[in-house]
Amino acid sequence: MNLTPHFTLEELTHTDHRDLDNTPNEHELENLKRLAAFLEEVKTLLGGKPIMVNSAFRSKAVNDAVGSKDTSQHRVGCAADIRVPGMTPDEVVKAIIASGIGYDQVIREFDRWTHVSIPNVPASTARNQALIIDKQGTRAYA
Repeated sequence: MNLTPHFTLEELTHTDHRDLDNTPNEHELENLKRLAAFLEEVKTLLGGKPIMVNSAFRSKAVNDAVGSKDTSQHRVGCAADIRVPGMTPDEVVKAIIASGIGYDQVIREFDRWTHVSIPNVPASTARNQALIIDKQGTRAYA
């Protein structure tokens, strides 16, 4: 099912934990539609380059299986971990920060992928929080 021209429900709910149910409820599906629209903005910002989604929505079971916190925005369908062929995670983060698009979080994670998120509540103001997560811990992106 297409959520937007370039992003499907299947890719935003894909999990390698195939034995676990990863079906979003109605509220989570609405969030995934907003997330897909945001990813379209990122795709445009990056000159139409492909965006490879490593992980987006995670049911509680999937989230627990990957060792993430219950407070993760992935749990409610508001976050995606992405890779962009031909760009480093650092380049993706810098482009998003410089663009002025309303992101909730953009995180360079382990210099392997970029975490992007939208506010959990549509009416909320985006935090525009930029971070780095790596072996040294979590810190502000500088």
